[in-house]
Amino acid sequence: MVEPRISTQWFIRAQVLAMAGEAKKAAAALAVVSTEEKNRALREMGAALRRSAALLREENARDVAVAREKGLSEAMIDRLTLKEGTIEAMAAGCEEVAALDDPVGRVTSMWRRPNGLLVGRMRIPLGVIGIIYESRPNVTADAAALCLKSGNAVILRGGSEAFHSNLAITRILQNVLRKTGIPEAAIQIIPLTDREAVHEMLQLEEWIDLIIPRGGEELIRAVVDRSKIPVIRHYKGVCHIFVDDTADLDMAVKVCLNAKVQRPGVCNAMETLLVHRDVAGRFLPVMAEQYRRAGVVLKGCETARAILTDIEAATEEDWHREYLDLIL
Repeated sequence: MVEPRISTQWFIRAQVLAMAGEAKKAAAALAVVSTEEKNRALREMGAALRRSAALLREENARDVAVAREKGLSEAMIDRLTLKEGTIEAMAAGCEEVAALDDPVGRVTSMWRRPNGLLVGRMRIPLGVIGIIYESRPNVTADAAALCLKSGNAVILRGGSEAFHSNLAITRILQNVLRKTGIPEAAIQIIPLTDREAVHEMLQLEEWIDLIIPRGGEELIRAVVDRSKIPVIRHYKGVCHIFVDDTADLDMAVKVCLNAKVQRPGVCNAMETLLVHRDVAGRFLPVMAEQYRRAGVVLKGCETARAILTDIEAATEEDWHREYLDLIL
């Protein structure tokens, strides 16, 4: 009698391996697709996303409902939600990538050896790229567009919280590939929420040429630890703003408020504010009042707490933490 877990692992391994094989074949074909063909497909992807906005919002609503049931923070739900503006940004992003210069085939340098031989460097596609990411379904369209333009097939694996949204976006993009004659397998998404799929993906060094994880430090370290494939990585997303003593303080208040409050759940939101001590007495009380109105919890060093006596004391861990929330 076969153990159920073993059977499940076999199924996942077989499905991921099959996708990688199809991606490898698609990458070989995509490498010689003309710039005009890629750009036409990218522009059509943008149009298709706009036409499918109602479907995308419907599928996304399923993900958001589950996220609320699970008690995800409002910042995380904000990252997950496909608003009208988010869908338009995805569509416009495809068109912006189409307008970029094609990197494939570009000769970046050329020189002649003493024996007369010309030697040069030419940009070529990597092959198959695996991208592992969390929460934000718009990454699906962004990553697919960039990989297509650069001649690389891509296997996407989004977070389970955006499962229905990511599948819907990928199907729309694949339909465009089919219509424009580009191999559909050039853009694929793993249609499984089991984490075992990621583990299997990371073992396929003969099929996948590069892994790019996009998300929190825990995700990235897990990918690096398990991958047999080269990984482009970063660990921290702790963004700082420094307000100098020469700064326009009225402008600084607006910048710092926006940087923390507009979308606290994204990786480029500010997590730490540094202020020159010569302007701290004037700047911090005004800034703190703006943050209080926006519901931001403030933590500070001893010098900052001497000015803002009601804020929490920052611990050593706070200086390294990516909150992704209304905490500064």
